This record gives sequence, C-alpha cells and structure tokens, in this order.
Amino acid sequence: MTKPPIHLEIQRRDSTPVGILRSTFRDVDGRIRHEQHGRLTGLALPMLEIIQATLRGEVTLKGDPEALRILQSRDFGGCDALHRLAKDIGLDTDLYSRPNEPWVKDCLAMIIGRITNASSKLALSQCGSFSCLWEVCGVTGPVDVDKNCYQSMDRLLERQAAIQKNLAARRLPNGPQATIVLYDITSSYFEGEYAHCDLVQFGYNRDGKRGHEQVVIGLITDDQGCPISVEVFPGNTQDASTVAQKVAELRTQYGVKDLVLVGDLGMITQSNEEKLKALPEGEGLKIISALTHREIVQMLERTGSQPELFDSNNVVEITDPDDPDRRYCLCRNPMNAEREGRTREELIARAEQDMARIAATALHSQTTRRPASPELIGSRVGKALEKTKMGKYFTWKVEDGGILTWELDKARKEADAALDGCYVIKSTVASSQMDKDTVVARYKSLSQVEQAFRNMKNVSLEMRPMWHKTADRIRAHVFICMLAYYLQWHLMDRLSPIFEEQARKLKNAAMEGKDRRWTLDNVIKIMSAQQSNRVSLCGQEFTQRTEPTEDHQKILRLLLPASPKKAKQAA
Repeated sequence: MTKPPIHLEIQRRDSTPVGILRSTFRDVDGRIRHEQHGRLTGLALPMLEIIQATLRGEVTLKGDPEALRILQSRDFGGCDALHRLAKDIGLDTDLYSRPNEPWVKDCLAMIIGRITNASSKLALSQCGSFSCLWEVCGVTGPVDVDKNCYQSMDRLLERQAAIQKNLAARRLPNGPQATIVLYDITSSYFEGEYAHCDLVQFGYNRDGKRGHEQVVIGLITDDQGCPISVEVFPGNTQDASTVAQKVAELRTQYGVKDLVLVGDLGMITQSNEEKLKALPEGEGLKIISALTHREIVQMLERTGSQPELFDSNNVVEITDPDDPDRRYCLCRNPMNAEREGRTREELIARAEQDMARIAATALHSQTTRRPASPELIGSRVGKALEKTKMGKYFTWKVEDGGILTWELDKARKEADAALDGCYVIKSTVASSQMDKDTVVARYKSLSQVEQAFRNMKNVSLEMRPMWHKTADRIRAHVFICMLAYYLQWHLMDRLSPIFEEQARKLKNAAMEGKDRRWTLDNVIKIMSAQQSNRVSLCGQEFTQRTEPTEDHQKILRLLLPASPKKAKQAA
C-alpha cells in the first residue's frame, strides 16, 4: 500500500504559528483519517509557509539562483547590545520612572545613536534604511525629526535635574568614607552666527581656536570618572566662578555630606577657597588641587623650603605653618622637567633672534631719511617678547642713536630651571583619612575627566559640530552626549577584562602593538556586524539575523552577565 504524502498544517497558538506535520488518508470504511508525525515550533510564519509550499511541490530550490535573495541589510547587533546594556544599568528608568513613555524611547535612541552613529539629529532620524536603532528602542512607525528628536530633547532637558539626581544616587553613596568628586571644565567652539544665543560668547578657548565663539562645559564625575552631571555655561565664564555653584549642587541636590572636591589648579584658587568657606554649603568641605607656579614660589618662601625637596621617586609632604590643616605634597616628573627646560631654551633663543633682528633693523634705519624712534623700537621689542612670553628673562634699553641693547637674567633663568618638572598638590584632607600618595593619586585621577571630555568632544561621541541654535537645544545636546558617555563608560567598564588582558600582553611583549585589536571602535564594529536581513526565499519574504560571531558572543557575555537565577537555570 502506498504511503500517503505528508503535508504541513499551520495553526496559531496564542498568536504564535505552529506547524503540524500530517498525512491524510481514507480508511477501509471510506472515512477520512489524519496521522500526526510531528510539530515545528520556533519558526516564523514565512518559513513555515515555504516548508508548506515545498511539501506541496510548489517550490523547487535546486539550481535556482533567484530562489534566495537578500533584499536589505541593516545594523542590528550594535544598537541592540547597547540598548540591552542601557536597560541593565537602569538608564531607562533613570530617565523616567515609566520607561515606556514615547519620549523616553526617543531619547534612548538618540543616546545610543551618539555611540553607533554620531551625526546630526536630522541624519539620525533618517537612519532607518541602514539601522534598526529606532525599532530596537521601541519606536514604531515613521521617525520625524521634530517629534521624535526635538520635542523629546525638550522633555529630556526638563528632566535633567531629576535624572542627574538619580545618577548621583547610584554613583555617590553617602557612607562612612568621604565622597570624592572630580570636577573640571572645558570649552567647545562654534561655527557660524549665534547673535541671538546668550550662551555662545567669546572667551578663553581651551581648544586653541581663536576667533570662534564658544560655550563652557562643566562636568562632575565620581572618583572612577563615571559622569554624574553636566552644565553648560556662557562662553566667557571663568573656571573658578563655577565652583561655588557646583559645591551647592552636590550638597543640596545630591545630599553629599562629607565631600572631597578634586579640581584643577585654575579652579580652586586660594581666594576661591575663602569664598567657599564663607558659604553655608562650604562648611566641612575638603579640597584636593594644585598650586600654580607663582603659588609654588610663594609657598617655598613662606615655609623656608628649597627646590631640592622635590624628588622624582618619592612624594615629600610639608605642612603650611600658617594653616596646619593644609598639606602640600611635593612631586617631580623628570620627563616634564626635560621638556620644560628644552622649551625654555628654544623660546629664549627665539626671543634673542627677534631682538637681534630688531636691533639690526633699527641700526639700518639710522642711515635712512626716516630713522626709527626709541618708542617704535620699544614697541617692537615688547611685541616680540610678548609673543614668546620670555620678557621676564631680559633687561633691555634703547640708547641714543637707536641702539638696542639687552641682557639675559641668568639668575632668574636658573631659579626657574630648578623648578622644572616640579608640581605641588595641596589638600585639606586630614592625613588620618588620606596619606600623601593617595592625595597625589586622587589629583591625577582628574585625567579621567579629561578623557571624558576627549570622548565627548572628539574621539567617539563627536559633540561637535553643534547644529543647534538655541540655548535650550544646546544644553539638551550636551546632556545627551554626557548620557552617551555614561553608557559608554559602563560599556568599557564591563569589557575591562579583555582590555586588561591585552595590556598585559603588550607590557610583557607577548604581542606587538600592531596586533592590538581590542579597542572601543572595534568593539562597536564587531557588534554592528550582526545584521538584520530582509530575505526573499521562493517568493516568501521574512527577516533573518546574522548569527553572532565568537567575538560578538564574548562581548555579550561580558556586557550582559547572566543573573544568578538565570545562571542556575542554564546550569
């Protein structure tokens, strides 16, 4: 007897398609009977329909190159992994207690898009043809730049204070130990006209971009460099003028009681410390900062110390005779000393060349009909010395007849050379709480804030150029960049094992620098290599994702470690 053919019957169970393999025949009484041979589960409806058509003989794959076609490929793995990480660290609920709100999903897309596809908001809203970013974040339907970007940015800015309070609660616990906070500022320049924006002003540009208006950005991080809050100030804001406001923010908004503020030398000046002490929020505040060159000289004179105390191998600590609670940690960097000495010699040589040129020009002018006046010669000398900043090492005069003479102050040059590579860390933290080596290490941790600025401005998140023209949109854009770095910081923190292993191999000469493969950029590219493909097979269209590679799986295992409950179930 011939066996009846097997066919596939597609049923739906709770909106999930299930395939039933059956054969149908008539028994001896003429009644129709069905025999079930198995079930197909876990397949999408298009795949089940293809199997159904194949069993019917309606589809033949062999020798047909047009049977399988990939219609579209879009980035999926990168934005999906970052979205899952954002939810794992609670960033979605930090934005708002109801993370399913549409504007929260929009903001998560802009934050993640800053890492995977740093571009303008308009370009980000149009990335659907090559990225699953918006869909992964739960945004359905067409993406409109006004609705999904600009209006959501406005909502995000309204929530900034509450969001930063949530981040501070996570990263700045009030325990028995003092809470160490890093604070620094930078500037970001603009192109174009910003006549109607009070934030964008001319000021001291830390990027060396003269002739450009700018804003000043202040960033607070914890002692590990994880960002807590950011604020945008007008471009002409001075460093020290922002400190009192930040101390008040930490004390009143974030509830930090035992505060140790670590700031750069231009920020926590002596006069600024006195102002902070007079504020209610400044009571009990401890600081770690550095002295300027002038303050180092004054400190040595006041304490009767000599430059010989600065040691390249050990930190030397002295106490201020006028303030026993103030400690000075004397350090010396031999590489900086060599560089500073070499730079000084080059600048002095250049200044002498300029002086010689001016003297020769003045002498030559005496034989012409219009000799140079002493005032004109003096003006030229002043400009030349201002250009090299070496005027303090020269004494000069213009004698009768327009003759310029000068002399190098060797004693002052030698006195400054004795302090090359020397720096002093000041602290009001008691030695019982923090020893001298820890004080120096805490000050050096400010490099983590500088690293945050580099990543936000240039390296990966590309804060510039800013396409926004209003103050609120500029503030919202900077806040999105800070939240993107917050997510990126956690990404790098969880991937630290592979970076540390690579660093050990490089240090032990087990691998060459050219073989270094684990970088942030490569991690993003490895994850983004997993694509979401729209496939056509025998006229049936469906979505199929690229299988994650071994490296991708390794990254995911570190980024999203299984919870103890899941790990137990998996075991």
